[in-house]
Amino acid sequence: MKKSILLFSSALFLSFAAHAQTSYGIKAGMNLAKLSNVDNSMEDYQKNNLSFYLTGFADIPVASQFSIQPGISLQGKGEKYSIDETIANAKVDGSARLNILSIEIPVNAVYWIPAGPGKVYVGAGPYIGFNIDAKVKTDGDVTLEIIGDGDKDELDLEIGKDKDINVVDAGMNFLAGYKLNNGFLINAGYGLGFTKILTDGDKRSSRVFNLGIGYQF
Repeated sequence: MKKSILLFSSALFLSFAAHAQTSYGIKAGMNLAKLSNVDNSMEDYQKNNLSFYLTGFADIPVASQFSIQPGISLQGKGEKYSIDETIANAKVDGSARLNILSIEIPVNAVYWIPAGPGKVYVGAGPYIGFNIDAKVKTDGDVTLEIIGDGDKDELDLEIGKDKDINVVDAGMNFLAGYKLNNGFLINAGYGLGFTKILTDGDKRSSRVFNLGIGYQF
């Protein structure tokens, strides 16, 4: 499946790369990230992990209101758990974050709708990502003692087969926004991961909502 997504993305990019009306753009903003299939005992403590994204893309028109957008993106993902309650007459207040940095290659099909001084756009398409960095960070009363690192508040995780984090994160993108006639973009999106992020345990995939701005040249 991973190979199929990559081959599909490459084929679309090569098919349209030479189109004369191709334009280019950049988008950046915030990510609100989680992992799916959280354990029932931890569900009340799971929060959005605030991170960022930075994306460069090409917009390749293939019809009057339809285009293909291949790109490359730096994505901050992961998850967060936060606790603030009294347990056994003791106040417990702290958090733990899993921060994952990924390089993604998305290829989106985009439909444009003229509206006022610009265009509304909606789109979707596959992405394949490669996780390049992962860390666990804790603060407050939450520590890493449970995994043998109680004297630390940050731990680097290993990426690769039979390690902590899998290399590949593939899935689907969904996007919507508004482009002004001067090129300014307001955009939102959602990343639905299909692949397993943590190497052990149940299958837990990325879920990322993003909101940001950009400019299309």
